[in-house]
Amino acid sequence: MRITDGLSPKKVFYYFEEISKIPRGSGNTKAISDYCVRFAESNGFKCLQDDSNNCIIFAPAVGCDKAEPILLAGHLDMVCEKAPDCTKDMEKEGIDLAVDGDNLSAVGTTLGADDGIAVAMILALLDSDNKRPPVEAVFTTDEETGMDGAKNIDTSSLRGKMMINLDSEDEGVFTVSCAGGNRTRCILPIKREEYDGETLKITVSGLKGGHSGAEIHRGRANADMLLGRILNYVLPICEARIISVNGGLKDNAIPTSAEAIVKTKSPEELKKAVCEISEVIKNDYSSVDDGIAINVKEAASKEKAANADSTEKAVAMLSALPCGLISMSRDIEGLPETSLNLGILKTEESEISAEFCIRSSVLLKKEELKSRLALIMRAIGGKVISFGDYPAWEYKKESRLRSVMTEVYEEMYKNEPVITSIHGGVECGLFSDKIDGLDCVSIGPNLKDIHTYRESMSISSVKRTWEFLLEVLNELAKG
Repeated sequence: MRITDGLSPKKVFYYFEEISKIPRGSGNTKAISDYCVRFAESNGFKCLQDDSNNCIIFAPAVGCDKAEPILLAGHLDMVCEKAPDCTKDMEKEGIDLAVDGDNLSAVGTTLGADDGIAVAMILALLDSDNKRPPVEAVFTTDEETGMDGAKNIDTSSLRGKMMINLDSEDEGVFTVSCAGGNRTRCILPIKREEYDGETLKITVSGLKGGHSGAEIHRGRANADMLLGRILNYVLPICEARIISVNGGLKDNAIPTSAEAIVKTKSPEELKKAVCEISEVIKNDYSSVDDGIAINVKEAASKEKAANADSTEKAVAMLSALPCGLISMSRDIEGLPETSLNLGILKTEESEISAEFCIRSSVLLKKEELKSRLALIMRAIGGKVISFGDYPAWEYKKESRLRSVMTEVYEEMYKNEPVITSIHGGVECGLFSDKIDGLDCVSIGPNLKDIHTYRESMSISSVKRTWEFLLEVLNELAKG
């Protein structure tokens, strides 16, 4: 028996469960892309697949003959995070779905509704006889790691000038513009040497985390930065050397855990100092992140410790580099304007790297943050590498698509939709760069705690969003 049997809309949840069986983390998208190709072939639709595993399916109109094509877009990849005790290999195994009342979630892992629900809705639509204009279904890859699929996709075959992007997380909210951003990696060379002392592991865990675009303004703790704060407090009290600091898996996810392995000649003093700063940190975040746990225990390591100079510079890097919300928009109330998130902290034999996701709706401020990171890193003998740059999606004052969608929403729900901009990156910016005059709106059902193993999706919200999408397409089919 299927987990989603009995859920409505039946065909949407059928396809969601089907694709949930396919491992599809960023960088691992060939299988899910091939699934879409097979779907197109079995239904007699023209399909294009490129070297990035992007897939475009061209479906004819149903019940109309004069309407212009509509682009429906979603990304094939998902963020693969799991609970500390989860043993699933998300590179090779699909996810296990679970239904609890109105919520659909996954057992111990991210659900992948971001953006699996878009894929499921589009496939369900194409596998239906609902009235609609010609559809150009665009499935991109590696959105979660820099929107590389959208950057590489060839749009020359697309005729549509309107796009509904199904990659939002709040029902009744129409996203119509977004910030631009990039990834910036800070790299600190380190030197190692023999050092006598007891090896200890400091762990930070239990944080709420979340999406660094959607949650950055909520003041939640970043495990990587907490690790730097702890080390900065501890090292002046007792002599210690860093062996490694690691935390976080995705630069666009606020890290929920991190760890440092250190050597010290004064283990009891170090434990006492960690206990002291732990109480301060927990008190600081008690109202926004009340599950923080900080522990120290004996450990073993075959690696040499970083020397005194490298240890000092590593702590300086983790303490001095900015992280979190930088400024709020002066034009749109409640919208973060500029931020950065340290999402991946990694130690290798000869270097420590800290990878940031930088976001801003103001180009100059995005560049200023890159420059600020570079200045700090140069001061301590490091460097930065920036990549994955993507443009902001600018607000379109005149939008036929937005007007139609607003009218349909008001008629269906006797209420006005929320028209907004977001701080997270959206592929609409890249498509708007590639397709002159493209008119975009991004929508989606209610999702909670995306990019974490607590992610869930409202079943009833999926039904309402699906019904709304069908009615919008029915209206657009009138031409």
